[in-house]
Amino acid sequence: MTVTTTLWIIIAGGVVTYLTRIGGHLLLSRFHRIHPRIEAGLDAVPAAVLTTLVAPAAAGGGLVEWAALGIAVLAALRGGLTATFFAGAVTLILLRNLV
Repeated sequence: MTVTTTLWIIIAGGVVTYLTRIGGHLLLSRFHRIHPRIEAGLDAVPAAVLTTLVAPAAAGGGLVEWAALGIAVLAALRGGLTATFFAGAVTLILLRNLV
């Protein structure tokens, strides 16, 4: 695989990602009101995505991953989604570099 092929794959991936994001925005902007069930489903997407990233690492992880998960759970009890993410990520990075 040459650099040119790799570059085209990256560009194509970026274009497809952009089109899927803007497509959802354009579709939802056509409606004046969104049904509460659809809104609830869309509100659940960030937590669902975060779960798909965390669950495999927790299931196959060791003590470091479980410690970071525990810290993230404690942060979730006190703060929002952003605080939870940063607490878990910082703990994981620190413990992986120390242990």
